[in-house]
Amino acid sequence: MSKKGDCWDNAVAESLFSTLEFECVRGIIFESHDALTFALSDYIENFYNPRRLHATIGYVSPIEAEVAFNLKAQAA
Repeated sequence: MSKKGDCWDNAVAESLFSTLEFECVRGIIFESHDALTFALSDYIENFYNPRRLHATIGYVSPIEAEVAFNLKAQAA
């Protein structure tokens, strides 16, 4: 965490929320809270994490970045 009031504190989280809105829920009216929860979980677990490339982590998926991090940590 950086100092109080730094505008970059939550930039990655805000980017995720923007992406979720734009790619997952925009224009859809969900029948219930459970339907929305399922749609968000499905999007994050089946597309966002395993396949979608992220600029913040070098244009790889979060799962690929985590595997590379773990391999690097084991080698050290």
